[in-house]
Amino acid sequence: MNYKEFYTQSIQEPERFWAEQSRAISWYKEPNNILSKGQNDYPLWFADGELNACYLALDKHIVDGFGHQTALIYDSPVTQTVKYFTYNEVKSEVARLAGGLLALGLKTGDTAVIYMPMIPQAAFAMLACARIGVTHAVVFGGFAPHELAIRIDDCKPKAIITASSGIEIDRLIAYKPLVDEAIVLAQHKPKKVVVFNRKLGARVPFKKYDVDYDALVYGSEEAPCVALCSTHPLYVLHTSGTTGKPKGIARDTGGYATALKFSMQYIYGVQPGEIFWAASDVGWVVGHSFIVYGPLINRNTTVIFEGKPIRTPDASTFWRVISEHRVNVMFTAPTAIRAIKKEDPNGDFIKQYDLSCLRTQFLAGERCDVATLDWYREHIPIPAIDHWWQTESGWPMISNMIGVEAPKIKPGSVGKSVCGFNIKIFGEDGTELKAGEEGYVVIQLPLPPGTLLDLWQEHERFKADYLNQFPGYYFSGDGGWIDEDGFVYITGRVDDVINVAGHRLSTAEMEEIVASHHSVAECAVIGVNDELKGQTPLALVVMKSGETIEHFQLEQEVVQLVRKQIGAVAAMRDVVIVQRLPKTRSGKILRKLLRTIADGKSFQVPSTIDDEAIIDEIKAVLQAHKVAAFK
Repeated sequence: MNYKEFYTQSIQEPERFWAEQSRAISWYKEPNNILSKGQNDYPLWFADGELNACYLALDKHIVDGFGHQTALIYDSPVTQTVKYFTYNEVKSEVARLAGGLLALGLKTGDTAVIYMPMIPQAAFAMLACARIGVTHAVVFGGFAPHELAIRIDDCKPKAIITASSGIEIDRLIAYKPLVDEAIVLAQHKPKKVVVFNRKLGARVPFKKYDVDYDALVYGSEEAPCVALCSTHPLYVLHTSGTTGKPKGIARDTGGYATALKFSMQYIYGVQPGEIFWAASDVGWVVGHSFIVYGPLINRNTTVIFEGKPIRTPDASTFWRVISEHRVNVMFTAPTAIRAIKKEDPNGDFIKQYDLSCLRTQFLAGERCDVATLDWYREHIPIPAIDHWWQTESGWPMISNMIGVEAPKIKPGSVGKSVCGFNIKIFGEDGTELKAGEEGYVVIQLPLPPGTLLDLWQEHERFKADYLNQFPGYYFSGDGGWIDEDGFVYITGRVDDVINVAGHRLSTAEMEEIVASHHSVAECAVIGVNDELKGQTPLALVVMKSGETIEHFQLEQEVVQLVRKQIGAVAAMRDVVIVQRLPKTRSGKILRKLLRTIADGKSFQVPSTIDDEAIIDEIKAVLQAHKVAAFK
């Protein structure tokens, strides 16, 4: 197969191309209407088809005779636990949980929030919801009650499924009190909270709405899979937006299943029966697509890993998991590899393990620096492939498609456009730029199957954020350029969203929290380059007149405010007091200029600035505090 021909067919004949790919999955009712248009001419895929994602992930393989194959490996260095689950075992657990949810009054069309650590029950809960047509909204377990409450109010779940605790390296985090606090904060009140008690010693306060997970599962009959329309929302997953209010990305069922099956075969090059490990979290899109649904739909063994790349117990953890479970293809964030590299620069831990099973390493979630790619290839002589996609896309948009042809890697590039994604670079006026010119990354409509269906109950925002800026194109929010060979280079976000270790976070939301401090008159939060995490937030604050608070005290209090409202995932560390902030003559804070200064890059003073002298003042303050590029 030739990439160029394969890709060209997907762009020139999308209906024919994706109709063929849709036949790789099992439908209750095969679609005849391959591509149609919804609101505002936005594409809908396989609208008249019927299927069930849980059936594809579990039941189909049992029917085909693979029930005894290992479906899921739970590896938890933080609890020193390794467990194996066959497809038969997972299906039984999931079907009974689905039966329990039905008994609690949930039905097709309802929603449920899942707030779980990286344990098998998180995947079971997702699949149980999919089985009966309940749209799930997984919330990352590192988010604070305020963030959970926002998502509860957005989704209005009939139930929340949670666990007694998570573990952060060596610290137990009680989840149930966080859920209870979120319910108090939320306007919408879920009727039931299903609690899986891990019995690790965490406090589990009982409320009238609580239901014990084990009692529910083992007291219920197995529920069958429900036939669902292809466009039925499988899940809602929230991602940060520039306004501070998270965006609920709604994902369909049929297009998504088709895209995931295609991804596993043609992008990741994984054959059914092989071992695939995405070292992420079910709270993120990687966890949805390539820990749970993608590998299981492709009949792979997937790994649920509860730990960190370092300190659980050390920088050897990834290599131990790969070697012990004979992982064939792995996916992680560049931050993880950078953390390992920092702890083990000479690769001494790598030499202790047999990694001959590992065929390919994929990296995504943030920009991967060339030094990290070089270090990986030096110590593990297999392809290390950087690729690019978003919560909105649900699966890779730019990559080497190793299931199509041998990879050609250009350091710094995330590869070429994946089948179905007609990637272009536009200038601000909407004209397409030439090779090598940097601009906005856009994708011509129709987007292929599996991409976002809409924003959850916010269609006008969906149009404003993605469709209106360049009519006929999806606006990614990222900048980049394409070279003469078609390789794409992503330069990062062009809005006020930052990427901290692969997690998209809103600086607007952080600014609201920082500004709520009683001593702060105004502030700007920007993302600055960080050697380990890719980016970290930096708060520049202007004090209220007459305030005498010490810098150290202010920094501690602001950091705690952000941690309480968003969670430790925000990684807020640096707070710098400045006399004023650079603004345009109309009063807009020049955040892009601040980012450029903090990263130590060259820049031109914009003609719209109200006072050029402020730039030298900002540089001097950052230098004094050894922030970012000035460390």
